Amino acid sequence: MQNRQLGTSSLEVSPICFGCNVFGWTADEEMSFRLLDGWLDAGFNFYDTADVYSRWHDGNNGGESETIMGKWLQSRGCRDKIVLATKFGMDMGEGKVGLSPDYMMRAVEDSLKRLKTDYIDLYQSHKDDEDTPVDATLEGYAKLIEQGKVREIGASNFSASRFKEALDASKNKGLPRYQSLQPLYSLVERDTFEGELEELCEIENVGVIGFYSLASGFLTGKYRSKADMDGRIRAPRVEKYVTKDGFRVLDALEKVAQKHDAKMGQVALAWLIARASVTSPIASATNMDQLAQLVAAASLTLDADDIGKIDEASK
Repeated sequence: MQNRQLGTSSLEVSPICFGCNVFGWTADEEMSFRLLDGWLDAGFNFYDTADVYSRWHDGNNGGESETIMGKWLQSRGCRDKIVLATKFGMDMGEGKVGLSPDYMMRAVEDSLKRLKTDYIDLYQSHKDDEDTPVDATLEGYAKLIEQGKVREIGASNFSASRFKEALDASKNKGLPRYQSLQPLYSLVERDTFEGELEELCEIENVGVIGFYSLASGFLTGKYRSKADMDGRIRAPRVEKYVTKDGFRVLDALEKVAQKHDAKMGQVALAWLIARASVTSPIASATNMDQLAQLVAAASLTLDADDIGKIDEASK
C-alpha cells in the first residue's frame, strides 16, 4: 500500500482515512481503542475527527471523539506515526461557532487539550462562515502554523466560489493555503462535488478527502428496504437513498463485487480511490469485521469495465 501526498503539502496519507465520528456514539471507548489500534496495525496512518463529534448524541456535549483519540494517543505513544486531522467551526453551543480568528485560537487550544498533543497535522474549517472574511481566517491559521500548533490546513463544506476565493487570497496575500477539501461525496451523492468544485481541486492540486463515502452504510448493501432501517441509529440519514436510483447503484456494486469476490462497500471505496481527484476517502467502522473490510478495500483494483458499469449506474 502506497501513501499519497495531500495536495502540495508535507503530509503523506494512506489511501483511506478512518472517520472518527463514531467514537463516543456508535463505538464506545473500548471498541474505539481496538479500531484505532487495528487501523494503525494494518499500515494506515490517516485519522479524521472534529471538535463537534459526537455532540448530536443524547448526553454528549461535543469533544467526545477527540477525547477518546487523545487517551489512545497518550496510552500508545504513537503520535509521530499518524496523520491527525481535526476540524472546528461547527456549532459547539454557547456561541462557540464560526471561523473567526479569535474563536479559532480558543478552539485549537480546546482540541489540543482533548487530543493530548501539542500539534495538529491537518486543521480544517468544518464549514464556511460567510460572516468572516476568508483572509481573516487564513491569517488566524498563519499564526497557528507559526506557533507550531498546526502543520497544514484544509476546508470542508465550502462552495466552489468560496473555496476559490480562499485559494486566491492565499496566493495574492501570501497566506497559508487550504491543502485539502472535505466534500460530501459518494456514488449516491455525486452532484455535490463533481463539476465546478472537482475541477477547481484538480486545477489547484488540492487533496480531496470526501466524507460519507459509504453513504452512512447504504452502499454496503445492508439497507434494501424501509424495513431494514427499523431500529437503526443511522436510519434518518439513509432513508433518502432507498429509491430506484439508489437500488440501481447497489445492483451495479453487487455485480462488480461478485466478480472480485469482494464486498459491495469495498467496491464503492475502490471506485473513489481510483478517481483521479480523490486522495483519501473517509470511512468509518464500529466493529473489527467492518474495519477488516475497509482495510481490504485499499487493495482492490477495479478495471475500466468495472468503473464504467458503476459510473453508468450512478449518474
